[in-house]
Amino acid sequence: MNIDFHRAIDQCRDTALAAGALASNSAECVMVEEQGLTFSICWVPALSDKDANKPIMPGGPRDPDFNPFLPPDPLLTVGKAGEDHNVVLNKFPVCDRHLVVARTTFEEQRLPLDIKDFRALAGIFSQCGGFGFYNGGTEAGASQRHKHVQWIPPAPGNPGLAYLAQGLPPALPEQSTVCHPAFAFRHVFVRTMSGVGVDPEQSAQSLLQAFQLACRTLQLEPDEHGLLPPCNMLADDGWMLLVPRRREHAYEVSVNAPSYGGVLYVRGPDHIESIRKAGPLAVLAEAAFPA
Repeated sequence: MNIDFHRAIDQCRDTALAAGALASNSAECVMVEEQGLTFSICWVPALSDKDANKPIMPGGPRDPDFNPFLPPDPLLTVGKAGEDHNVVLNKFPVCDRHLVVARTTFEEQRLPLDIKDFRALAGIFSQCGGFGFYNGGTEAGASQRHKHVQWIPPAPGNPGLAYLAQGLPPALPEQSTVCHPAFAFRHVFVRTMSGVGVDPEQSAQSLLQAFQLACRTLQLEPDEHGLLPPCNMLADDGWMLLVPRRREHAYEVSVNAPSYGGVLYVRGPDHIESIRKAGPLAVLAEAAFPA
């Protein structure tokens, strides 16, 4: 990696904001406690703006052949992560400095993540830490077919796996698996070697091994087209979580990887009350498979 991600992200963000190329990341959030876990439910107007800005004409985002990553918007492009990924600011961010790390050439989103994908994430992790995630397919919350992962910086109120720490053994060796007692749905956690200061190649290899182990543990196998069943992958400091998905929406709310990272982003204030009534864990379970 020959890029200073801290500096490059901030420079691109400032330029994009000044040019009006980046939507506001303002949000109204409420906190909900359940089974000793603290969830945040955030109404992000940018998500509604994203829906409103989907033109129906040919070539627009509702066209199945539309691809916002080829080429990416120059005003939103931070740089490259290796030869195979562009790093781009999410035009409709759920938080400040929200990144999309997309393949430079088209691949289907549900193709299994490989060493190139994890090298791209590991390069950012090694400098900036943060939370990496993957929405594998429409049922898992993906809005684009073009293969990409995403990254959110470490900051108060941002998603991650730290809120689950009390239910996870701290001293597990690398590549050990465990389930969280509060999650009554199919999932697996794998211990990894990743984070700030970890050698990117070592981190990438560890993340790849963890992903493959998680897929084997949950019996997620590619179909005849090489595509994995819908799933969410979450990677944070020293942990990976994989959740097989059966539907995108639960209790009228779109559920994606950050939802399992403790922050449920919603498109309207009425959805906040829906989650509070059902309980965040019920929402997450409804979108996944029973344990």
